[in-house]
Amino acid sequence: MNLTISGHHLDVTPALREYVLTKLDRVTRHFDQVVDISVLLTVEKLKEKERRQKAEVTLHVKGKDIFVEQSHEDLYAAIDQLMDKLDRQVCRHKDRLQDHHHPPAKRLDAGLS
Repeated sequence: MNLTISGHHLDVTPALREYVLTKLDRVTRHFDQVVDISVLLTVEKLKEKERRQKAEVTLHVKGKDIFVEQSHEDLYAAIDQLMDKLDRQVCRHKDRLQDHHHPPAKRLDAGLS
């Protein structure tokens, strides 16, 4: 699994990197067929008092790309909400991949009765 954590208008500190890694463990625990993960952490300076922190993830699994983004005033809160969304989407994707069909009931032999 390839993992890329990058920042836009922000330095990715070791504490931020470790926080993202611990949160991603929950997602990879549910679904282990992840090929590539790209995390982008962004600080948007709209006004002096109004700063938005944005986190986005692109998760590449076999046959599908899952993209999630979340904004919040606090970057850690944005990461928490992002991982919740990502976890729900990964579980939904995993559920769609599973075969929910039951095998047909075997026919009874008519000649035995």
